[in-house]
Amino acid sequence: MSEEASKRAQEEADTPDLECQSDDSSDEGDASGDTEMDFLRSLFSRTLGLSPGEKVLDELTLDGVARYILSGKNIICMVGAGISTSAGIPDFRSPGTGLYANLQKYNLPYPEAIFQIDYFKKHPEPFFALARELYPGQFKPTVCHYFMRMLKDKGLLTRCYSQNIDTLERVAGLEGEDLIEAHGTFHTSHCVSFLCRKEYSMDWMFGTTCVRLILSFYCLLQDFPRCDLLIIMGTSLQVQPFASLVSRVSNSCPRLLINMEKTGQSEFGMGLFSFGGGMDFDSDKAYRDVAHLSTCDDGCMALAELLGWKEELEQMVKREHALIDSKDAKKKDKEASQNSKSTGAEARKSDKTE
Repeated sequence: MSEEASKRAQEEADTPDLECQSDDSSDEGDASGDTEMDFLRSLFSRTLGLSPGEKVLDELTLDGVARYILSGKNIICMVGAGISTSAGIPDFRSPGTGLYANLQKYNLPYPEAIFQIDYFKKHPEPFFALARELYPGQFKPTVCHYFMRMLKDKGLLTRCYSQNIDTLERVAGLEGEDLIEAHGTFHTSHCVSFLCRKEYSMDWMFGTTCVRLILSFYCLLQDFPRCDLLIIMGTSLQVQPFASLVSRVSNSCPRLLINMEKTGQSEFGMGLFSFGGGMDFDSDKAYRDVAHLSTCDDGCMALAELLGWKEELEQMVKREHALIDSKDAKKKDKEASQNSKSTGAEARKSDKTE
């Protein structure tokens, strides 16, 4: 070997293996990054109280939820417009059929304005025109409404938190203490004037210009920490602060979503650290959230069947709907009789004048 070749061989032997060093350094960097991320997860979890809780469902299915319910639990229901669509009341966001897709006749600046108090104070007419279309008494509660009534009758329902103003929860048999009507209700109304605030009945509400918005923070603070099972039905979980209530239960509390599509999943920032109050149905870290994709009525009937309550629920719906039909028939007969008497009185008065 020449002196020059020998020198080159010696230099190569003395030169560090940069490729190997780079791989080792990369591995060390990755390990360091993982350690830092683990540290941040732990820090944020401890600080914000977001550590994963204990898994209490034996499986993340509707069957698992049913077995859990049968052990006797404190249940909160969070419901939206989707529980009333089978009664004939449109939801808000379904393309083509939702309420927001069919408000053109009111000439609103944007669909949500019809429910905003500032717009209402200046232009109350659209809200009251819509209110007449949705006025209570024209619709019957659904299977879903009566399922919640059954939870109440069996001593399992802590409270129902509803976004709906149609009062169908009340018609189904839930009473004032059973309900938080988060977006208001037709059941009672208050004048929006700060100096007035007078309360008006539902009968007075029909054809006037007052609206009520209610949220009982006391019940919220009392109910959610004690909740053993949160059932969320018929809501997109897009409207705040209602949507954030899913994170108010303890980290061990199972959450069942009955809806046409999955919703309420973790925001990016929370998901990045693998914790948070958002729903987690599909990740390898999922431990408490269950999604049953169906109509609310079908989902409640399926759950009732697993609980052994299906026949009881079907009989309740049939019985209660028959009672509503009977009351409606009596009311119409009474109104017809009053109209007949009024017409007769007017005719006699006219004869006398002639």
